[in-house]
Amino acid sequence: MSLLPERLYLDDFFDDFAPMPRMKNLDMKCDIYEKGGNVHIELEVPGYDKKDIKLDHENGVLTIEGHTSSEKEDKEKKYFRKERVSGSFKRQFTIGNVNENDIHASFNNGVLKITFPKEEKKESKKYIQIN
Repeated sequence: MSLLPERLYLDDFFDDFAPMPRMKNLDMKCDIYEKGGNVHIELEVPGYDKKDIKLDHENGVLTIEGHTSSEKEDKEKKYFRKERVSGSFKRQFTIGNVNENDIHASFNNGVLKITFPKEEKKESKKYIQIN
């Protein structure tokens, strides 16, 4: 366990002297909240286009996948720093038995928004009488 923060004050300064550039974390930040009887997932996917993202729902699990690739490298360019990289991500959320027709998704300004009705919790706990 480390008590040091992940990023220190002058991290970017020291990156210039590193032999290999540090890969940025490709984990996408998301917020999940309930509003108006629906569950909303807002997932940040900067650098991705709508065509790069795929959603599927199977056995109560919503899977979000994306893949992007950096532009073709121009051999005549002499890069001092190159931070745009190819990458992919995959996030999965257990959403229960939601009808696929009730799942709605939109993509705007690098934010993927997914909305679906909140599944009613069914009482599955059963008490057994002791004789």
